[in-house]
Amino acid sequence: MNAVITRAGFLTSVQDLGRTGFRQFGVSTSGALDSFALRVANLLVGNDEGAAGIEITLGGLQLRFEDERIVAWSGGEFDVQIGSRALPAGHVAHLQGGDELKFGRAQIGCRCWLAISGGIDVPHVLRSRSADLRANFGGLEGRALRDEDVIPLSKWPGSPTPATAISSWSAPHDWVSPARRGPLLRFIRGIDWERFNASTLQRFTSEAFPVSPDSDRMGVRFDGSELKREVETDLISEAVAPGTIQVPPSGKPILLLGDCQTIGGYPKIAHVITVDLGIAAQLRAGDGVRFFEVSLQDAHRLLLERERDLERFRIGLSLQRA
Repeated sequence: MNAVITRAGFLTSVQDLGRTGFRQFGVSTSGALDSFALRVANLLVGNDEGAAGIEITLGGLQLRFEDERIVAWSGGEFDVQIGSRALPAGHVAHLQGGDELKFGRAQIGCRCWLAISGGIDVPHVLRSRSADLRANFGGLEGRALRDEDVIPLSKWPGSPTPATAISSWSAPHDWVSPARRGPLLRFIRGIDWERFNASTLQRFTSEAFPVSPDSDRMGVRFDGSELKREVETDLISEAVAPGTIQVPPSGKPILLLGDCQTIGGYPKIAHVITVDLGIAAQLRAGDGVRFFEVSLQDAHRLLLERERDLERFRIGLSLQRA
């Protein structure tokens, strides 16, 4: 069966956990900019964690379901409605054929991820269903969704949950609502950290950097203080990845996101840790972002702790459904 897009919103696309294993060929990872948020939403509706869902930017999405489905969403602060009823982040809703789901404008943050039981059944391209909006492949015809698009959904056997029910329980708040006012991003030092003098590094870790409107799924550009190297020499292009913070000749840092290129020749001052990429995915124009250094050991510890907590959550969900 299908979901019908009655209103596509500003920028809405099909995304899963990304296209891994092809960066050596110049293929971007793509995928949900907050892969953890999508994993949690998929678990809530009973999907495999890697099932394709919908990434919504700045809201405005409206879609109607042709058959019975379970849905859940996570991300920024959005007003989400099923008819006249609110569906909060991290809660599970059981919908019937003909029900319509509406996403209002983002109040805090800018993105959210919708999981639908069964998952979205668009073709795999290079082992992923994610839309690469720059290369124009994957997702639905390699593009953002449009009004009146019909989204194919995988078969789903149905559920004994009462019709139109919304769960009273939810996933942990910090997992499904990672957007923050005055966001702080933790980082480890990049390979080119020592190419910057002490005063520049002090500004980087003490000042707030406003997010530029010139930001997208490829990366977040920052305004504010210019970060200048001690010696302006050409560098050999090297591998980059989502989370890398590069400093171009303008001195305005760029935080790379899921659609970023695979190599870059700008100095890499820092790298945002994995557990904070969900916060980075919520940055919108005008947000003032601060950076805080942590050790590589702390970055590993925080990631492992989150994975252990997610495993406990999986167990809890299995008991909830038993």
